Amino acid sequence: MKPLALLPNDLRRLEKLARDAGRSPRSMMRFVLRDGFDFCEWVVRESLAADSEAKRRGTVSHDVVMKRARETIEAARTRRRGKAAVTQ
Repeated sequence: MKPLALLPNDLRRLEKLARDAGRSPRSMMRFVLRDGFDFCEWVVRESLAADSEAKRRGTVSHDVVMKRARETIEAARTRRRGKAAVTQ
């Protein structure tokens, strides 16, 4: 089997994609072959945007999110119990 060869433009595209993703061109090639350049470039672009947004706005830890979710659920239960007691 002949080795895979890329056109110069595709090779530059692969190298840029790998650089942006923090990977080697060889490791990115697997994803490009599976998903195509357009999709891989979109994923990397969106991932970088999400990372930037997280740095700008900050993040919330899993424990804090779970605590807030439990509080929200409990508040809804309390309201529901209160309405059920009023209607009886």
